[in-house]
Amino acid sequence: MDKLNNFFEKLNIVMSKILAILMVFLIINVFYDVISRYFFNGGSIAMQEMEWHIFGVIILYGMSYTLREEGHVRVDFLYNKFSPKTQSLINIFGTIFFIIPLAIFIIYGSYDFVMDSYTTNEISEDPGGLTHRWIIKAMIPFSFIYLIITSIGYIIKNIITFKENKKVIEEVEI
Repeated sequence: MDKLNNFFEKLNIVMSKILAILMVFLIINVFYDVISRYFFNGGSIAMQEMEWHIFGVIILYGMSYTLREEGHVRVDFLYNKFSPKTQSLINIFGTIFFIIPLAIFIIYGSYDFVMDSYTTNEISEDPGGLTHRWIIKAMIPFSFIYLIITSIGYIIKNIITFKENKKVIEEVEI
């Protein structure tokens, strides 16, 4: 179980580094866009659209990173009063019955959305905008597939925490 947990931890580290690099690209893109627009009366619609595309990818994949790092929203004033063992059970239950079904629903619901964009070779409506709009739309189901993968790792992490706290409780009772 520890090896599996380490795999998911390494996967999360790799994805967080990719997201950090994308954030740097986003900053450079915005900087370029602002400089070209306000100092040279220029700019590019494609670069403006790229800002939104990179931002969208960061948000979509950032959900998984946030889950793994325990940065997601929950009712902390109740959660923090529970023992680590109870917290682990809440995390496992919430992941299995809320996050994974929602991710499956979004994957299923976005499939036709992406395929329609791909088959029609959708492009930006703006002149000079980006082509291949299906690529950014495909990030929706892919990011939720990654969320399911991360959720499995999160469940494993919480099972380990639950077992470790169970051992501690058993040792105290002995």
